[in-house]
Amino acid sequence: MELVTAADVDEAAGVLDGVVDLTPLQGSRALAAHVGQQVLLKCENLQRTGSFKLRGAYHRIHRLDDEQRARGVVCASAGNHAQGVALGASMQGVDATVFMPEQAPLPKVEATRGYGATVVAEGNSFDEVLERAMAFTEEQGRVFVHPFDHPDIIAGQGTLGRELLDQDARFTTVVVPIGGGGLVSGVAVAIKAARPDVRIVGVQAAGCAPVAPSLAAGEPVPAPSVDTIADGIAVKQPGRLTLAHIDALVDDVVTVDDQAIARALTLLLERAKLVCEPSGAVGVAALIEGLVEVDGPVVAILSGGNIDPMMLDHLVRSGLAEEGRHVTLHTRIADRPGALAAFLEVLAELRANVVGVEHQRFGRRLRIGQVDVVVELEARGEPHIEELVSQLRERGHVVTRV
Repeated sequence: MELVTAADVDEAAGVLDGVVDLTPLQGSRALAAHVGQQVLLKCENLQRTGSFKLRGAYHRIHRLDDEQRARGVVCASAGNHAQGVALGASMQGVDATVFMPEQAPLPKVEATRGYGATVVAEGNSFDEVLERAMAFTEEQGRVFVHPFDHPDIIAGQGTLGRELLDQDARFTTVVVPIGGGGLVSGVAVAIKAARPDVRIVGVQAAGCAPVAPSLAAGEPVPAPSVDTIADGIAVKQPGRLTLAHIDALVDDVVTVDDQAIARALTLLLERAKLVCEPSGAVGVAALIEGLVEVDGPVVAILSGGNIDPMMLDHLVRSGLAEEGRHVTLHTRIADRPGALAAFLEVLAELRANVVGVEHQRFGRRLRIGQVDVVVELEARGEPHIEELVSQLRERGHVVTRV
């Protein structure tokens, strides 16, 4: 199978000049402290449309001939690819129809419409959406813009790797999120051509990680399930072309669980002042978890920043809990006036900030004269939580962490 070349990436870079933004490459002292080496963040979450996807989509559409352009383009996507195709098509005067799941986040749907595409919300799963998009493509005689498994897409995404070399070529490792594999394939093509000594490490979410089994099998195989918060890389099966690139050019592929992703997202928000979506933070999660061997400066690509504010709130809370900054405790107290106030006074004395209280007098397992109390607290780390629990138990409270 013929792979994309560095010359293909150079051609794509010429096409994308003035179209995509040169996103920042910035250092992170907080991550450097975790890793023990300089860590650079390639902030593609600040790219137009909020992700790297515009690179490949614009380049693919640009390379269509006049007859194909006149027919219009179609894609299937839950978010980032949809927005990349929508903007890339509108900038080039090409009609775009985007198929999205019925339950796709409203901000992503509205953004896609805002970039000029016709949005068709049909189907519940990505497979259903893809099936309907392909049927529409056949019926209407349009051009399907694949999200990852096409040479023009890979070459477009590879311009990100080319930028990295221009911005700072001293790194020894690049950590890249993997969904279908278009980004890691393109980045590996660009970097390995100039710096074959640089290690390329791909990262998948543990809840949808088909790449390693596919490499072992020598062909794309589907993941047994899709269960992860990193919806942007929750691709059930890599493409044949992208798998060939990964096999030839990527040095290692690791996986991270959702808890690690939530911690990484929180760290980026708090310490780097960067908003990422879960799929964009998996490289940082792999570094925090110590899954990437580094012997010099390392780059983590933040591939996207399109996250629903409600999900961001949920994930930040989860990340704070993982860091010992937020904890929920359950206890039972006497059902008498002043008992709850006395319990809360103990928490105040121990300098725990109460952010929520649930007080329940009725329940199957409650004895007469007891009430259930669940408190949500802000804490100052795991040692503080351990001190809270210990002190409460010493004062006669039966306390459990929820």
